[in-house]
Amino acid sequence: MQSKSRSLVVAASLLLVVALFFPIWKVSLSAPQYPEGKGLFIWADKITGELPHDLQIINELNHYIGMKRITPESIKELKIIPPVLVLFALSGLAVGLKGGRKLLLAWLVLFAVAGAAGLYDFYSWEYDYGHDLNHNAPIQVPGMTYQPPLIGRKQLLNINVLSMPYIGGFAVFGSAFLAAYAYLRERKKATGVKDSPWQSM
Repeated sequence: MQSKSRSLVVAASLLLVVALFFPIWKVSLSAPQYPEGKGLFIWADKITGELPHDLQIINELNHYIGMKRITPESIKELKIIPPVLVLFALSGLAVGLKGGRKLLLAWLVLFAVAGAAGLYDFYSWEYDYGHDLNHNAPIQVPGMTYQPPLIGRKQLLNINVLSMPYIGGFAVFGSAFLAAYAYLRERKKATGVKDSPWQSM
């Protein structure tokens, strides 16, 4: 691989380290009774409130409408994500240092599969979280479920929920973009296609 492509792959690998130290996702709640809003940060290895008591308050709200408590220590994915990120970061560095278009493609494919599996798992967790309700809850609305959006905004009763990637999540997406760009550069070089002007900048 060209030195620029190698540098891009190394940068992509280092971006994954960012996801170990910053929240990957943020879920924000706003409602008339909470005009200042409440929020959750989903990290690689934990879930915390945006403010110190937000997680406790959200769990209390969940109790009234029959949703499960969010107990980070019981979520097995939070034990799996950190080593997976470290594995991809180290293997990405190896690909960047060693070079090789086929190795980079294999890394990208595995990265994409792992990312898709992670998003599907997050969606499945949200589905169970919003549909498996306690039928003895103090507040019950027939036919109502409370699945948060995977990404974007959703109205749940009088609560507006916004779910978006955060710093760590954008780092993961940025890592995939840089590595894919590096692969496309190498592929064009191998097939003899000249770079477009914006690529040579």
